Amino acid sequence: MPLVKPFSALIPAAHLQSSVVTRPLEYYSTGEAKLIASENNYSFLHLINPALDHAYLRDMNQSLIFRKIAENFNTFVNGKVLVDLNRPCYYIYQLNYNGITQTGLWTLSDVQSYLNGSIKKHELTVERREKQLADYLHHTGLDANPVLITYHPVEAIELVTQKYIKELPVIDFVFTDLTGHKVWLIDDQADIDLITNEIGKIESVYIADGHHRAAAMSKMDFFSTVFMNTKEIRVLQFNRLVRDLHGLSPEDFLSRLGEAFTIEKSDRPVDPDQLHQIGMYLNFQWYILCPKPGIYDADDPVELLDVSILQNHLLGPVLGIDDPRTNARITFEGGITPLSEIQTMVDNGLYAIAFTLFAVSVEQIINVADANKTMPPKSTWIEPKFLVGILTNYCMHEEEY
Repeated sequence: MPLVKPFSALIPAAHLQSSVVTRPLEYYSTGEAKLIASENNYSFLHLINPALDHAYLRDMNQSLIFRKIAENFNTFVNGKVLVDLNRPCYYIYQLNYNGITQTGLWTLSDVQSYLNGSIKKHELTVERREKQLADYLHHTGLDANPVLITYHPVEAIELVTQKYIKELPVIDFVFTDLTGHKVWLIDDQADIDLITNEIGKIESVYIADGHHRAAAMSKMDFFSTVFMNTKEIRVLQFNRLVRDLHGLSPEDFLSRLGEAFTIEKSDRPVDPDQLHQIGMYLNFQWYILCPKPGIYDADDPVELLDVSILQNHLLGPVLGIDDPRTNARITFEGGITPLSEIQTMVDNGLYAIAFTLFAVSVEQIINVADANKTMPPKSTWIEPKFLVGILTNYCMHEEEY
């Protein structure tokens, strides 16, 4: 059963909310990030990578970069760019975009709940990325990008949430991508205790997004989390593009596919609308692939996923992509990328072939986690994707308190 607690967050000053927050650094090209940092002195990017606007730091060791982050952080706090609420709270976070509203509860979660399996995972992490995040957190203490956790709805939590969102939010801004963001404080002790107790009654909760961040926190005590119930999160597909046919001609490739899939031409782009329907775009032609009965174990929560079927019976044996995490011949596009863009990337010769997939369901994610199994990499594109710096938990190691 997960243990959560409230925390005193650092929040952007009211007049700087849209200026402080940023997408995670990996969402920008280097040029884009440098431009934002050079034009916006308040961007949280200055607390992520100060080398963006200080060329002398780019070849320096990490200790100097972390020292500069500490200097920038003190400037942000002393200059009231980031304001400490000075009291432990839970927070209601709400995101609105394209007419879709998603609401969740922002907490700190006990690392032991992650380590003992009360907070369950469904993805493997890459050690290099995990270490980068752990080093940053260890040296800066800035936990400003939460892990997204999902759970089956709890009526008592929903009632508390509905009560507070009728009040004025403490954070309310529209980001440059036109997404709206609001945050309400829950500082009444009775409501804080209710939330702590209700979450503590749940047998298992599930990481929806942020596996690397959770793993990086394993040496901390608590880490920043947003709890959104299964009705609030959106799971989109992760499509695949491959640079070449692994030495096969298109004819030979299609012949090989016939061993495991039925193949049907389509006169329109294929955006799969059901399980075990896979779209494929090759040589200016769309196809619908359906796995033949018996090639996968329908009782295995991982093997029956279309991402697994595609990997085990096509990408691996036919195209020679045994490990999609490390193979440079494959790339991934989240479900927010239009099919027209995917088709253009193939038509322009950047890739030889594209595959589109039906989105994994929330229940499938839960089934995989409950079975203590992991999905293939890039199985899900889960929304919301959090901005960095909306709420910051300034966490330091015990020896630094």
